[in-house]
Amino acid sequence: MSRTSRLPRSMQRAAAAGSAWLAALALGALLAACAGNPGSINDVRYDLGLQSSQEAQGAQGAQAAPAASGAKPLLKVLAVNAPPPLDNDGILYRMSFDSQRTARYANSRWMMSPARLLTERLRTSLGAYATVLAGGDAVQAPVLKVELYEFEQVFESPTQSAGVLAARATLMQGGKVLAQRSFATRAPAATPDAAGGVHALQAASDDFANQLGAWLSTQSFAGTP
Repeated sequence: MSRTSRLPRSMQRAAAAGSAWLAALALGALLAACAGNPGSINDVRYDLGLQSSQEAQGAQGAQAAPAASGAKPLLKVLAVNAPPPLDNDGILYRMSFDSQRTARYANSRWMMSPARLLTERLRTSLGAYATVLAGGDAVQAPVLKVELYEFEQVFESPTQSAGVLAARATLMQGGKVLAQRSFATRAPAATPDAAGGVHALQAASDDFANQLGAWLSTQSFAGTP
């Protein structure tokens, strides 16, 4: 026989009521904690992550050639230009069956606009091919202008999507266009959500940086106009 069963009925009822109150209090605390979790991740911020190993290997290979032939040429890399939808911190996605309309994830955003993120990425990665300067530097040097047209997660189906990047690069010197090329890169997303889209766009950005660097390495431009 338990100790509770040996108590008077009035005390048994009081003990039962106390246990129920404690259980309700514990459940309320648990529900409050669970309800608080979404709030803690209600504003997830992403950037383009660390430089990929493939991009780093390409950069190392590119550094070897200029080292053998002398100093790397100067190159001004202007801030990436982008239309308003890509000049804010929203993470865009698009349904392929409704290609005229884009939307933004509600609770996930970039650390800064895709245009600014890509500017930083390119200035870092292109350092393997040239001595990179910002557009405002007083030193005279050839100029690289990048126009970003597409930077979004495109869904082919509810479970399949890819990060898609489209841009045009223009190399100028002394106000004249030396070369121009359009680029389009695409990387599959592992999951059909913002995190999957971000990682796919990171891979597409690395691919773009690699292709842009390889293209620049084939161009002949001096350090000064």
